[in-house]
Amino acid sequence: MRILVVEDDQDISMLITFHLKANGFETDTASNGREAVEKLSQGGYALALLDILIPELSGIEVLKYIRTESPCPSLPVIVASALTEEAEIIASLELGADDYITKPFSPKILVARVRSVIRRAEHRGITGTVRTEKGLFMDPGTRKCIVNDEPVVLTATEFDMLLALIREGGRVLTRTEIIERIKGNDYPVTERSIDVQIASIRKKLGSMGTAIKTVWGIGYRYAEEEG
Repeated sequence: MRILVVEDDQDISMLITFHLKANGFETDTASNGREAVEKLSQGGYALALLDILIPELSGIEVLKYIRTESPCPSLPVIVASALTEEAEIIASLELGADDYITKPFSPKILVARVRSVIRRAEHRGITGTVRTEKGLFMDPGTRKCIVNDEPVVLTATEFDMLLALIREGGRVLTRTEIIERIKGNDYPVTERSIDVQIASIRKKLGSMGTAIKTVWGIGYRYAEEEG
């Protein structure tokens, strides 16, 4: 599996690639945003590890490119950044990052996060397609989401969250259950990040977004009926 490491600090880039290679991954590197976009346009990556503060094009701009213009808009992305403010983390998740790890970080934890995100991506194509009564179609194999014949670009995590809610047939999933379904029961995801990504899904679904119901104090459910 090939990972693109986007990092302008050569020492950090070398450290990351060393540990990834030691754990069986192939790596490419990019030291600025334009180089990253050029390499991503060629495809062939299992994951992108993306710093935010990089020259020419910021990591945020690269993330936007991945989700809206790249050959693989569902490519798993982990942001690894020195920015620790909650607003920066939330912004990255809203734009489609599948995970966020702050610097400095343990190389072992980073490798574990990479494996976890890739493992989830590998398992997404196991089950069959879903089509709702009001025209929402999801295919886990191709990672396509279509609403009324129009494609909707969801991040890998958003896709899994929406699919999990639809497959519950109207039953409420708590935030903890959502985390466990898409990340595993030992994954350090905050309930706030779930709320942020639900808001993003609703926005992307347009008028269909109202089918994702908030059950105050509990969690969320998917129901296409009114109310």
